[in-house]
Amino acid sequence: MEFGRDGRPVEADGRLDAPAFRRNHQAIRAVLQRYLAGRSGDVIEAGSGTGQHVVDFARHFPDIVWWPSDLNEQHLRSIAAWRAHAGLANIRPPLRIDLSDPAWRSEPQDGSRPGTLLAVFCANVIHIAPWRVAEGLFAGASRYLRADGRLFLYGPFKRDGKHTALSNAVFDTSLRDRDPEWGVRDVADLEKLAASVGLVLVEIAQMPANNLVLVFERTKAV
Repeated sequence: MEFGRDGRPVEADGRLDAPAFRRNHQAIRAVLQRYLAGRSGDVIEAGSGTGQHVVDFARHFPDIVWWPSDLNEQHLRSIAAWRAHAGLANIRPPLRIDLSDPAWRSEPQDGSRPGTLLAVFCANVIHIAPWRVAEGLFAGASRYLRADGRLFLYGPFKRDGKHTALSNAVFDTSLRDRDPEWGVRDVADLEKLAASVGLVLVEIAQMPANNLVLVFERTKAV
């Protein structure tokens, strides 16, 4: 999925705009606040898209070092442009990460890499990608999260095989028409995937527009 192909203007410096950001960033940040307020460490945003979320988070959680990432080249340019525009010292250059690779191999622009992670945040990715991307996301999160680290997953989800709203069902059909490997994922399937890599679902937070934030952390014994 690529931003910048919807006819919306692109800033001269390459910054892209996602309208969904303005609709959801405050609600998402409120969930992160409960877990990250007063904390320090490295956080990767997996699939940063335009780069707007990571700038907002970095502004409100200044003691955390934020590492945006994406695979799409236009997205990476937009992230870098938003980083330069914001001028915040706690945002690192974007990493080029293919989430279908469980090792999350990347080549940092400045040679620096994050340490073990306080958190991984991922919004609106796994329903517009093959299932192997979800598998790689969870495997990488388990590999790099520190003992008290958490994975935050935002987007539309099914509950027990059923959509939570008619609009999500219509959206799911449109996704599968575009690519049979895409589609709104079921929370139960994600719980099973998490369990396979030593993570457990600890919160389901209701978001605007029939979306959810799923919060995963390490099980007691991995």
